This record gives sequence, structure tokens and C-alpha cells, in this order.
Amino acid sequence: MTKRTLIGPFKQIIPMTGMALKGAIAEHELQVIADGGIVIENNLILATGNFEDLKSKYPAADIQLLKGNHVCLPGFVDAHTHICFGGSRAKDYAMRNAGKSYMEIANAGGGIWDTVTETRKASIEELTKNTIKRANRHLKNGTTTLEVKSGYGLTIDDELKMLRAIREANEKALPELIATCLAAHMLPKDFNGSEKEYLKMISEELFPVLKEENLTHRMDAFIEQSAFSADDIQGYFTKASELDFDITVHADQFSTSGSKVAVNHKAISADHLEAITDTEIALLANSDTIAVALPGASIGLGCDFTPARKLLDAGAALAIASDHNPGSAPMGDLLTQASILGTFEKLTNAEVLSGITFRAAAALKLKDRGKLEAGLLADLAVFHSDNYQDILYNQGNLKPCMIWKNGELVFDRHKAP
Repeated sequence: MTKRTLIGPFKQIIPMTGMALKGAIAEHELQVIADGGIVIENNLILATGNFEDLKSKYPAADIQLLKGNHVCLPGFVDAHTHICFGGSRAKDYAMRNAGKSYMEIANAGGGIWDTVTETRKASIEELTKNTIKRANRHLKNGTTTLEVKSGYGLTIDDELKMLRAIREANEKALPELIATCLAAHMLPKDFNGSEKEYLKMISEELFPVLKEENLTHRMDAFIEQSAFSADDIQGYFTKASELDFDITVHADQFSTSGSKVAVNHKAISADHLEAITDTEIALLANSDTIAVALPGASIGLGCDFTPARKLLDAGAALAIASDHNPGSAPMGDLLTQASILGTFEKLTNAEVLSGITFRAAAALKLKDRGKLEAGLLADLAVFHSDNYQDILYNQGNLKPCMIWKNGELVFDRHKAP
């Protein structure tokens, strides 16, 4: 049975339409629908426009009447997270702030391997429960779609446990979860062999099961001096492409080479990029690979931000994601991080909001969200305000008051306990 609902009036609707996928965006390019409404039919947007006009055009629609001033944006898309994990790295954070190096922390039992150990200990039920909890927290901050990586298992069985937990969490969490396999996160300390031997084992033994169980269509790898080299990863990504996995890359975080691999393998995105140089910026700008900035990692590690301004001015597509993980980016607040990146990199509101909506959706190869227009998913983030500029101005302190996911009101701060 068809269900139509008219929501409004909004003081402003920011549909995020009419803007390019790549390059810089001036503030005046951001369209604003004043005194607007949105008609939802089942889980999709049927129409946007002036509220009174829509009320006349769709007289049989149920009306969700809003009182006071509200601004509506598309639900945010977080294109890079690691929210499926066991344990905590609070000790790492304290040691890092006390001046300890990455290797000193690792030698003291911290680092990624600590999370691997704790994630292996955790049951699938524990991982599922905690992933749901973290995902729902993201939703309350406006995020209606999250990518979630494995990569803390690093054995066939433990990677499968993580990806099955992500699938189960997706069935119950309020936001939609997009799974990515990051079995190529680091060489496991307990693997008796080389990097290439580990990657060969994963590609031969894990990839077929992922296909058989339809656990993910995305493959990621960490290309870095402490993980896998550009040479190590060639055969792995070639095999992934042969099996029709989409590729994404942890690239150029501390040293360069990852962006080149991403472009050569036609990756959907290259993520991190804190160490990127003009050479790699030009490569990305002249490719279809989307650059994904992860300001949460820069904040957590106290290092440089991704040069977002340079990337945009060169003509690259820029998405912004939280990198929510237990080690380098524990905050997990996309709106706060994007606001801070905008300040340091001198990004327009249009560029920041594009980076967490339609450009972020493109980084996940999703064409059905990230904008408020007819035919797309009715994913809405609504804020108490009469001016959309308040949202970034408050640097994450202004939280959404209502969230719609797939046409359903899934969070209402007025009614929340």
C-alpha cells in the first residue's frame, strides 16, 4: 500500500543538488529551498519544494507538521569507519599524548595488534552488539549510512566472524552499514610467512567465501611501510578485481605510494592522504578515484590534515569520513571533524557538506542517497535552526533533532529518553 507523507514546513531545505562531483564549490552554488517541504512515498523522496505548493499538489498526503524553525539536509554518509572491534586503546591514547612513539606503544603491547587480540577474543554476539551501539550513536549525530571495515581479525575465521557480525548488525542497526574487507590491514604477528604469502592465502581462501556468503563487495588494503608495500599488493588487488570486488585503499597516511596504486587499480577511493604531495594530488585529480579525508585520525594522532584545499583546487573529488576506530580516531563524530577540517583547510560550507553527503555516497559507489531529490532514499537529517550555516558554525555541537531513514522517522530528540 502506497504511503505518502508531507514533512514541513522547513525554514530551509539544503538539497545538495546541482553541484559537481569533482573540484571546488563556491558557497553560492549551495541551493536553498526556503519555507520548504518534502513529500515521501514509502522509502523514497517523491518531491521537494515550497511547503504550501506541495500541500496543494498532494492533498491526500499525511502531514508531518513541524513547529518552529528547522533546517533539513540529506542524511550524512560516513565512508570510512572501523566500528566493529573488541577492547579499548585508551592506554595507547595516554601514552601517545605523553610523547611515546608508535613503535614504543606497539612494543608495550598496544597498537593495532592489541585490537586484533581483543577482537579475536570477542564473540560474534559481542561484536554485533557493540557495532549496533556505535552505529546508532552515529545516527543520532546525523549519519544514516556508514561503511564498516573488518581488519582486526587477520585470520580466515576471524575476518569472517567480523564480516558476519557487520551483516547481523546491519539487520538491526538504524543506519545502513556497508561492509568492507580489510584483511590486508597488517601482516599478523602470528603468521609464519611473508606479506605476499599472507595476501595469497587470504585471496585464495577468504575471497571465495566472501562471494559465496555475499558478505561484502568491497576490498581494502593498508599500503604503508608498517603494513603492505605497493609491490606486495599488486596480485591481491588484481585477484580482487577479477572477482568483481570494488577496491578502496588506505593511502599516503605516513608515506606515499598508495594513491598511485589506487589510481592504477581504478579504486573507488583513496583514503587518508595526510602525506600526499603535489604529484599524487595531480594523479587523483585526473582520475575517477575519490579522495577521502579522515580528520579524526589527524586529531587523534596530532598530525597534519589531508590537504583538502589543494585537492579540491586541483579538481579532485573530496569526501570526508570519521575513520572511527579504537586507536587513532576514537571520537567518531563526523560533523565535528568535518567542521574542524573546514576551518583548517579553508573549505566552504558547500565543500564540507558535499564531502559528507553526495561525494561521500560516491566514495561508496552509492547513487541512491546523499541528495534530497525525487527518486532517492528519504534519508533526512533535521536541525533546530533557521540558518543552515549554524550547523558547521557550531562545530558539531548542534545535533540533529530528527532523523528519517528510508522514509521512517527513526530518531526524534524531543521524544528520546
